[in-house]
Amino acid sequence: MPRGPQGHRASAREDGVVGVGEAEGTRSVDPPGGPATPGLVLVATPIGNLGDLSPRALAALRDADAVLCEDSRVTGGLLARQGIAATMIPLHDHNEAAQAPRLVERMKSGERFALVSDAGTPLVSDPGYRLVRAAIEAGVAVSAVPGPNAAVTALALSGLPPHPFLFLGFLPAKAGPRAAELARLRAVERAGLSATLVFFEAPHRLGEALAAMAGAFGPDRPAAVAREMTKRFEEVRRGRLADLATHYATAEARGEICVVVGPAPEETAGEGELDERLRDALAAGMSLRDAAASVAAATGLRRREVYARALALAGEAERG
Repeated sequence: MPRGPQGHRASAREDGVVGVGEAEGTRSVDPPGGPATPGLVLVATPIGNLGDLSPRALAALRDADAVLCEDSRVTGGLLARQGIAATMIPLHDHNEAAQAPRLVERMKSGERFALVSDAGTPLVSDPGYRLVRAAIEAGVAVSAVPGPNAAVTALALSGLPPHPFLFLGFLPAKAGPRAAELARLRAVERAGLSATLVFFEAPHRLGEALAAMAGAFGPDRPAAVAREMTKRFEEVRRGRLADLATHYATAEARGEICVVVGPAPEETAGEGELDERLRDALAAGMSLRDAAASVAAATGLRRREVYARALALAGEAERG
């Protein structure tokens, strides 16, 4: 029989369940917060430093009937290092839609599952949303054990305004779709959005992604690149987007990476700028009413006046 992490005996069944042999005395009857109850528990796991796994997280993992995970090899290693024996059920983008109804039925029958991602907080740019939505709709209890989160950690370390912020996950890998997505974001900014932006990025695409951001948002926008957070070689490099793009065009980037981009500088709507803001908002897919409200808030102009101008622009577009 194949061996799991650190020599535990492991088995795989046809339903995709992976079992790791349970060690004596590893289960806890009452985790902090009360006795184990049926349902789903979202458990945050370390993004690098194993010391960040909380006592509540450990208890939730021990008490679960099974741990739902992206990759049983990654989660199995984490569990083994903590002396936790558990049954693991893979849950990822390719099987979540099919697995969710079955898992919900099992929870309705009295089972308790812990959901983890490979690192950090589940659902944040990771699988799990479909299952959580299905559990809620079925009346299954859903709770969370909060903990590490790469996006929020990078935001806190960036030195950029933390509120409001917008988490955007990974940009498209190909240049064309990536440029289009950045153009949409810039259009929304011109329509009035003022927020710090947080992205995930792959190491091999970091240089070109930063260059694309500098082109879309302007070379002088302040930004920060955070990598290997909570690990031995943690690094946060801060500066202008153009400078960061130049650095990472040649410097090798390793590890998990977050890019944080500061909010767009405040602009005063001058003559002709109102039309540009409205066109950008409409091009981003906003309705006339929403575009007028957004631009009015950004410029300080009266909403009625801005809406009237939006109607005029829409009429010109139809005639032209």
